[in-house]
Amino acid sequence: MTPHPTPAVIARYTDHTAPLDEVTLWSVEVHLEDCADCRAVLATSSTDDSRMLLDRIGSALDEGIAAGPAPTRRRLTAIKRRWIVWHLIPWVTMSIAVLACAAVLQALQPALPSLVALLAPIAPLPAVAVAWSRRHDPAWELIAGTPAAGLPMLLRRTAGVLAVIVPVLAVAGSRTQLSLALALLPCLAFTAATIALGAVIGVRRAALGLGAAWTVVALVPAAMTAQLPPMLHDGSSPAWALITVLLAGFAATRATSFTRLTSHD
Repeated sequence: MTPHPTPAVIARYTDHTAPLDEVTLWSVEVHLEDCADCRAVLATSSTDDSRMLLDRIGSALDEGIAAGPAPTRRRLTAIKRRWIVWHLIPWVTMSIAVLACAAVLQALQPALPSLVALLAPIAPLPAVAVAWSRRHDPAWELIAGTPAAGLPMLLRRTAGVLAVIVPVLAVAGSRTQLSLALALLPCLAFTAATIALGAVIGVRRAALGLGAAWTVVALVPAAMTAQLPPMLHDGSSPAWALITVLLAGFAATRATSFTRLTSHD
């Protein structure tokens, strides 16, 4: 321990206007760390302004400790963490823009087959494809090992996508005289198919494969014949509803597949 500083030195130490060389200043600070007696002398040598400042700080700390931690908005925080995924926003925005362009083009060219009906099945697929993907989620490595990961998180994120896409589809369909069932049921069926097939080959690959298949089976023939394919005619709604239920049930039985950190996620 360094020698005890004199009361005069301690008094000069407490007075910021008094000159004190760096060597003495350093030795006083080092000594005060280990000497309780000198710290007591320092407390009595403080100026009135310093003691008032310390009293105010102490009172504020006592009030803060007595009041406890400030209440947090846990519900809002949980919603942000579980439902709002910012990296999905560009994909959802792109789908909305495509549907809007389809509705406008349909209004300008009524003779064309319903573009909204043709695009409805694949409208949510871009966003669903990146909802549970290590390639697009910047926090995937952190989230994948948590208990909330897997099918529950994929369903929450998919529900967030559908909460935006479904109203847009309903409005676009009503503007083009499209049946509400034919606008929504194919959309839900392809979403369920993406999740169900994603349990086997990965969600991203499932979305890409279903989108390519729909392009070949429906979009290309419709462009060539200027007619809707049979699966989008009136009366096909019950089949779409049944397919949606069956695929959703299959996906529920494969929930554990989404908790494995496989290479195709």
